[in-house]
Amino acid sequence: MLTPVTDPAIIEGYLRDASNTVGHASALYRPRSADDVAAVLSAAQARAIPVTVTARRTSTTGASVPQGGWLLSMEHLTAVEAPNIAQGGVILGQIQANLSRLGLLFPPDPTSRHECSLGASIACNASGARSFRYGPTRPWIEEIEVVIPTGQILHATRDTPVPADWPVPRWVQPDVKTAAGYAPADNLLDLMIGQEGTLGVITKARLRLLDQPKGVLCLFAFFVDRPTTLAFVERARAGAARRGAKASPGALSPRALEYFDSNALDLIRARLGGVPAAAQAALYIEVEHDAEPPLDAWWDALLDGDALADATIVAEDNAGRARLQALRHAVPVGVNERVVANGMPKIGTDFAVPDHALGEIMAAYDAVDIPKVCFGHIGDNHLHLNLLPDSPATLERARQTYLELARQAVALGGTVSAEHGIGKLKRQLLAEMVGPQTLAAFRALKTAVDPAWVLGRGNILVGPAGA
Repeated sequence: MLTPVTDPAIIEGYLRDASNTVGHASALYRPRSADDVAAVLSAAQARAIPVTVTARRTSTTGASVPQGGWLLSMEHLTAVEAPNIAQGGVILGQIQANLSRLGLLFPPDPTSRHECSLGASIACNASGARSFRYGPTRPWIEEIEVVIPTGQILHATRDTPVPADWPVPRWVQPDVKTAAGYAPADNLLDLMIGQEGTLGVITKARLRLLDQPKGVLCLFAFFVDRPTTLAFVERARAGAARRGAKASPGALSPRALEYFDSNALDLIRARLGGVPAAAQAALYIEVEHDAEPPLDAWWDALLDGDALADATIVAEDNAGRARLQALRHAVPVGVNERVVANGMPKIGTDFAVPDHALGEIMAAYDAVDIPKVCFGHIGDNHLHLNLLPDSPATLERARQTYLELARQAVALGGTVSAEHGIGKLKRQLLAEMVGPQTLAAFRALKTAVDPAWVLGRGNILVGPAGA
């Protein structure tokens, strides 16, 4: 078996992820093959030692933060065997850049794509702005190599049945973009996508690809209030191409619809300018085309929708898109600066609701009287409300508000996690969302696959003896 790293100074660099939580571990393993991973997991299973998989540590849920035991880093599994075949430790953005040069597209586009690994994005069923059109990662994976917690190496496609002695939970997921809990899958591949490193370690994947569109028209459009913005969103997504289907005739058919509230626009004003004084909301829009950019149709829609049309920023080339990327990037940068200045963590939502409930959840977000910034994937009714407390008392109030909003999202038919997963930080929310019967079914599956509960212990579910 691999020789572990036990130097605390080295291990220290692997104990924190983007959730800003910190863990502890006794050893670090850095495998270079699926066989190495299998050997580590076999040894851990025999000794009931927890193993936490870590890659680039972009998780916002503490999923890659160990609570003791061993760390298994994927940093050396970085071989790209073909344009559509790569090991799990390869940076997702690197794969996409290589494909772009070949005129190919791998649609999933999580915000962290230039930092996160392929295997982790699959394990979390990651998504992003383009998920409005293409869905999350799941439909774009055709085959994986995965090491299960007993050390067995499996290969899974959608023709691979789930082992007969694995009790797959049969539950009804909310009909929204969601990344919460084990999928009620009818094949091994889909079961392993989105399991957050608790049922297996993904060491290699074969991807489903598309041809790159000839061009992408991008717009940054401004609106005077939330109702006007929501009305435009409804028009923009009516008849749009969703999950790879064809658009309805005459539909505007964006591939991405991203929202920015007035506080987000204030952050852009402070850093870059270019935001009209009357603007209280904005939409970032991407539209694929294979001929002439459909600018006239969008311009007419903006005029009809009472947008501040003359202020719309249009990008049809790389330089223009870089400008719009800077506008978008100014928001999370500004949020992070506020977090540092406040000396308090932000409390960020990751909820999604059905189409009919978008206005209601946004009204609830607007009513929160804590400093906040709201932006995100409005096409999927999936907005990130960032609460920015500036005192311990406000932090406690923000945490309570977060819980209340989570319960409201579930009551509206939504999910407590649309894209970030459950990890260690949202286990109670998942339990409230799915109920005791489904939670028991999740635990039965975990026990069947991982008898000693070694892999990803503490993620999604509380482990044995409260671990």
